[in-house]
Amino acid sequence: MASFLKRGKTWQYCVSAKPKPIRKGGFKTKKEAQVAAAEVEERLRQYKTPGTTKVLFAEYFKSWVDVYKDDIEDITLRSYNTTLQIITENFSGRYIHEINKREYQKFLNDFGAEHAKQTVRKLNTHIRACVQEAIDEGIIQIDFTRKAKLTGKVESKRPEEKHLNYSESRLFLNELYARRERSIGYYLLILALTSGMRFAELVGLTKDDFDFDSNEITIDKTWDYKTGKGFTSTKNDPSNRVIKMDTKTMSLFETLFERIPDHKHGLIFVSPNNPRKVLTNEFVNKILRKTLNDLEIEPVTIHGLRHTHASILLYKKISIYYVSERLGHASIDTTLKYYAHVVKELREEDTQNTLELFQQMPSIEKTSV
Repeated sequence: MASFLKRGKTWQYCVSAKPKPIRKGGFKTKKEAQVAAAEVEERLRQYKTPGTTKVLFAEYFKSWVDVYKDDIEDITLRSYNTTLQIITENFSGRYIHEINKREYQKFLNDFGAEHAKQTVRKLNTHIRACVQEAIDEGIIQIDFTRKAKLTGKVESKRPEEKHLNYSESRLFLNELYARRERSIGYYLLILALTSGMRFAELVGLTKDDFDFDSNEITIDKTWDYKTGKGFTSTKNDPSNRVIKMDTKTMSLFETLFERIPDHKHGLIFVSPNNPRKVLTNEFVNKILRKTLNDLEIEPVTIHGLRHTHASILLYKKISIYYVSERLGHASIDTTLKYYAHVVKELREEDTQNTLELFQQMPSIEKTSV
């Protein structure tokens, strides 16, 4: 049974499901939300009779994506569709309940022989989540992805590890302020570093999203910067958020808004000569790379600034729960997965601090006998 909630000017549905409810917002009317919820409920009903229907692996994966990944952005959806294509090519005609651990491991080994370990990891993550759902629904009994060994070619540094440290970030931010009048792209880089937003969220911002009285920015949409077709929904429901910003960054943008012309969509980071309407990922990465090279800092991508933002907060002992909420992650598990390297370092520091704490607590005085 679905429930509906009005959030601001839009509607959201919530469909009861296991292991967790399915939510999606951004609908202009309650009717639109009801129609979308009915489609989700119908797809759920297709596999709610455990043990009575044989389900092809590729068919089940596609249905799982349709139901549980209905609220992800296009670029993420394309990644899941790539996984679907790989499943279709390698498990053609195979029912999901017939696949065993040895067969699945061989598949990963063969795939890893031609791909980087990071690619194998992402593939296994997609399939493992799908398999867990199939177990919850009673369609299969054994998790054939459990303890799977991930192989692959020698890979470069993982994306979540490519970030600036605190001192590099300070140097970089000062340089961005010095160069900001050269291009509005430098304003975008400043906001990326100080907010931790995704690129699609940044280029989807409008002037109305900035509240200079409370120093807050509302994130409730993105811009399809790959096609220029317009606004789209955020990556997931938790990505719809309001984040508090520092006064210096907000003051910078308040001054900027006074002198830049209004855009018909209210957009800030526009590129008039580009058919996609906004600054491109390629352009922003170009000026980002040049700035870091000039500072003799190893370059990162625009997404690396999001990782920088999160890593700095964690290193400064900001609660991981707050960091997860600020980044708009679907759950804290996502934050823990992406920043395990930071959490591990902090845990080692916490261990040492704990030992020192209890070592220094007692005040033992020598007594004469």
